[in-house]
Amino acid sequence: MEQTLPSVQHDYPGLPRLSEAELYERRERVFIVMAGLFLGTLAMLNILGISRFIDLSFELPGLGTIPMPLAVGVLPYPVTFLCTDFISELYGKKRASIVVWMGLVLNVWVMTIMWVGGALPGPPGEDPDGVFFQMRTLAFGAVTASMIAYLVAQLVDVHVFHFWKKLTAGRHLWLRNNGSTLISQLVDTTAVILITHFYAAALPIQADAALWPQLITFITAGYSFKLAVALVDTVPFYLGVRWLAPYLRLPPPQRASAEALQPSEATG
Repeated sequence: MEQTLPSVQHDYPGLPRLSEAELYERRERVFIVMAGLFLGTLAMLNILGISRFIDLSFELPGLGTIPMPLAVGVLPYPVTFLCTDFISELYGKKRASIVVWMGLVLNVWVMTIMWVGGALPGPPGEDPDGVFFQMRTLAFGAVTASMIAYLVAQLVDVHVFHFWKKLTAGRHLWLRNNGSTLISQLVDTTAVILITHFYAAALPIQADAALWPQLITFITAGYSFKLAVALVDTVPFYLGVRWLAPYLRLPPPQRASAEALQPSEATG
């Protein structure tokens, strides 16, 4: 791989300056870990998808039961937004956008393999309703919804993140982390529920009950879960950035403006 990463590095008292080769290796290693976690999580959640719904309903005094039906694929989903926020903060919008588009390609690849696996002939007497074919049907039923919602939400996440970063001149790390994630996850949750129902007809909707209250319940439950996780992940995001900035010799978050991180962005 051609070594194109510039040697621009921020000086930290007590930390030695790094050679260009070591600086390049550190930054690329962290990027690969973040991108790998993002892509691996994305592939897993789209395979799990709507294969099972879990019920996290709970009681609130005076309000009764608060319904919380969640698709199992939602559980690891907030990790993807945390990863893109790390990449946006440390490497810039260009690299974060590349990872988002690569996620789309990865899911097309997964669906292609599932399609080929089902299209090729199996052994005599194979059960056409076996586990693989059930998973394949559920994955195909939800993949269009999840991919449209994913692409829109992740791009919204990256662009809103940098909007807040420019607006605050690199300050208020919590604002761009939470602001970008909460807006993008609202877009994602609404889109995936509506498309999954109206396009794929894959939600466990009760036919004898009103439709829209059920859809709103699914949207509210999914978004509430993502909201709670997004607020919690502010702590690891803060700690992670404050540790990684000196490790990668990038400016401290409170001093880093969009222009200050531009050299790293050029590495894409």
